[in-house]
Amino acid sequence: MNNYRRVSRGILLAALASGSWGISGTVLQLISQNLAIPAPWMLSMRTFSAGVLLLAISLVLYGKKTFAIFADKRSALSVITYAIFGLMANLLTFYYAIQTGNASMATILQYLAPLFIVLGSVVRGQRPIRSDFLAFVIALVGVVLCITRGDFAHLAIPLVSLLWGIGSGITAAFYVVLPRKANETNPPLVVLGWGTMIAGILFNLYHPFWVNPPHVTVTLVGSVATVVLFGTAIPFGLLLEAIHFAPSDVVSIMDAVQPIVTTILSVIFFSLNLNWVEALGIVIVIIAIYILQRGRQRLAYRE
Repeated sequence: MNNYRRVSRGILLAALASGSWGISGTVLQLISQNLAIPAPWMLSMRTFSAGVLLLAISLVLYGKKTFAIFADKRSALSVITYAIFGLMANLLTFYYAIQTGNASMATILQYLAPLFIVLGSVVRGQRPIRSDFLAFVIALVGVVLCITRGDFAHLAIPLVSLLWGIGSGITAAFYVVLPRKANETNPPLVVLGWGTMIAGILFNLYHPFWVNPPHVTVTLVGSVATVVLFGTAIPFGLLLEAIHFAPSDVVSIMDAVQPIVTTILSVIFFSLNLNWVEALGIVIVIIAIYILQRGRQRLAYRE
């Protein structure tokens, strides 16, 4: 596979992952606000269930190789830091951003992840290509329009939700970068499985999911199952696979698909009042995605 096709595949996988998170974000608003499910219980149930599922699939596909990740110290350290500072931290900050605000704004704020990716690259002496920088600046303008709804003197969400959302953007950058070492020598599914299981164990040490569980209903079971699949298992797997084909800054910028999907679903299911400024912000983000794709594809074609 030439570099052009590799980058294109990475962009597509990252976009699919982002869209899946968009679906999950909408369901999380139902869980956190309409069903009023506490964050500690939800995070414990979500990560443990997904971890068991992913490791079971890994054992079927890879057998004993599932445990080989801990044979190498660097891979083991990579997956542990990924579990704590990537998965755990991002799931926690994102949940509270939704609970204190709404799913649409939380996902838009999480899109700030490319800013921290770029800053990290600059610190390491790397320089992003021009189209990446242009795409980020344009997308950031769209995000600002969505957050302010055109009134730059006021925020459309509470300050606490803004802070949780910024934290979600920082940790989103972590979960893109931290698993790269483990992902070099291990299947992405194995890395995801162990990262999720470690996160699940740590969450359950704080609040076991079997202690004071919420009232079980069909809506709750269906919602949790949707979040486990579309908010954990499917998108993280796609994201880890995408990193094989595209640079981390490109993968992170494709998170722009997530707020678009979540906003559309929020308008449909939660009657979100979307004004023309917010709609313009979404269009600007779509333009940024197009610039990103074209820039990376042209670079790959020249190589």
